[in-house]
Amino acid sequence: MTEILERKVFSVPEGLAGERVDAALSRLLGLSRTRAAELVAAGLVELDGRVPQKSERVEPGSMLEASIPAPRQAVVVAEEVEGMRVVFEDDDFVVVDKPVGVAAHPSVGWTGPTVVGHLAGAGVRISTSGASERQGIVQRLDVGTSGLMTVAKSEQAYSVLKQAFRDRTVDKTYHSLVQGHPDPSVGTIDAPIARHPKHDFKFTVRSDGRPSVTHYDTLEAHRYASLLTIKLETGRTHQIRVHMSALHHPCVGDLQYGADPTLAQRVGLERQWLHAVRLGFAHPRTGEYVEFESPYPDDLQSALDVVRALD
Repeated sequence: MTEILERKVFSVPEGLAGERVDAALSRLLGLSRTRAAELVAAGLVELDGRVPQKSERVEPGSMLEASIPAPRQAVVVAEEVEGMRVVFEDDDFVVVDKPVGVAAHPSVGWTGPTVVGHLAGAGVRISTSGASERQGIVQRLDVGTSGLMTVAKSEQAYSVLKQAFRDRTVDKTYHSLVQGHPDPSVGTIDAPIARHPKHDFKFTVRSDGRPSVTHYDTLEAHRYASLLTIKLETGRTHQIRVHMSALHHPCVGDLQYGADPTLAQRVGLERQWLHAVRLGFAHPRTGEYVEFESPYPDDLQSALDVVRALD
């Protein structure tokens, strides 16, 4: 049984006359259109005392009532993940080479493997700082992005590394194969990023977004795509994917952000060509600079080989 956190009742204003139920609810509650539609589909919305279809139109003065479910809690499942490799570990932090399909930490709606769960399953004790499902997490990689990620083990490391990421003193280097040829071949993208107004789990460049800065340099230019090295000043969710899409050069295979599905199929990719190849920072205890590198996983290397051969 769904636990209800609160109930909201609205009289539909003139300004929403003729809007769909899900659109009106989205505006009134400040939810995404997708989330509003989910509430309607779950029978948690009533229009004048009855459960409507999401596509029904509302009229001024109609009573719209929504029952808001209590948020679900994410839990850590201790289970080692196939393909996860520990690159480095000491008393303060651990660096892993995360495979594709693995989330950094548990979240509501994600039932797949996580870095935190892998470390728990492997018996690695991490910092207890942070929310229960994100303890030790000082950075994240998207589920569809592979490569290097660090997790704090000591409380001192958690505090120091968190601050280092905030201060942008961590060297986060990615390689990405993008469609076409960015012009200029070396550049900086300084464009704010915000949640997409119509799609959950998607982001976009918007003037009211959070400041986001991406630097790129072309390593290889091929007939259909270019291999870039990318450094981040900021660490927004989907930052590289959003910025490259905004330049009209989406990551190869990134269908969510406008990549060509024909090219993705041709090179055999089922995810975006994006890999965290290098991670460097001052050791949180000694201050000594440490740096780690990760080779391309098989699917990305194979796709790059195909692109090179197409020349």
